[in-house]
Amino acid sequence: MFNFSGKVKAPSPLLMLMEGRALLELGTMALSTPFLKRLPRGDGHPVLVLPGLGAADSSTAPLRSFLTDRGYSSYAWGLGRNLGLRDGILEGMLDRIDEVYETHQQKVSLVGWSLGGIFARELAKMRPEQTRLVISLGSPHSGDPKNSNAWRFYEFAAGHSVDEPPIETMMHKAPPVPTTSIYTKTDGIVAWQNCHQDKPVCEVKQKQTENIRVSGSHCGLGFNPTVLYVIADRLAQREGTWRPFTNVGSRKAFFSTPGLGEAVPA
Repeated sequence: MFNFSGKVKAPSPLLMLMEGRALLELGTMALSTPFLKRLPRGDGHPVLVLPGLGAADSSTAPLRSFLTDRGYSSYAWGLGRNLGLRDGILEGMLDRIDEVYETHQQKVSLVGWSLGGIFARELAKMRPEQTRLVISLGSPHSGDPKNSNAWRFYEFAAGHSVDEPPIETMMHKAPPVPTTSIYTKTDGIVAWQNCHQDKPVCEVKQKQTENIRVSGSHCGLGFNPTVLYVIADRLAQREGTWRPFTNVGSRKAFFSTPGLGEAVPA
């Protein structure tokens, strides 16, 4: 099991205030354009990007622009502002992935930011035959959903308790496709520990599930250059040849890859 030295809590008020760093990360993305253009190009397969709680497709526009530049067919979720699992949202997301899959006749990669990452994982469980891989950014798919500074807003917006989602699911359970969880220990919105995927019981799933820790804010994950580096690396793998992220050489200065099921210092 995933072990921690102390009780998991929602991020401190100081970390919440530090979320203003997201504007700096957006500026850093622009300054990093020459570097980003040298990252691996993709094979043109479709990538569906899902926004976080309270956000709309405009929030993922920089990320989708980056994906398009790297040669992918990027798609917005097209369901307005993400206000949780309100009536028709689940059906709308399933219709969207079906539509993209039918258009390309190729499996779809799912990239979800925060709540969008939780949705991406659930979509992959419901449409595994249409999903190539899942990448979540700061998504609290494990632990107590109230270890967050956004759970009250979620309940207000979605109209249901975070403890009683309107679908039957085991959120902590990874989908049956390659799954990467990217998170930051200085997240000011959700407890970073809840973004860590525990060791799956199935050995096959264990070999296609990974955690990658970066430096940055929660609200800047979608345009953090180090995150974009990981996304490009993960998506560029040929279908059926997925391997875990290799944290070697100069990468060690920017990333940490805590093992599945291992204790991670708080």
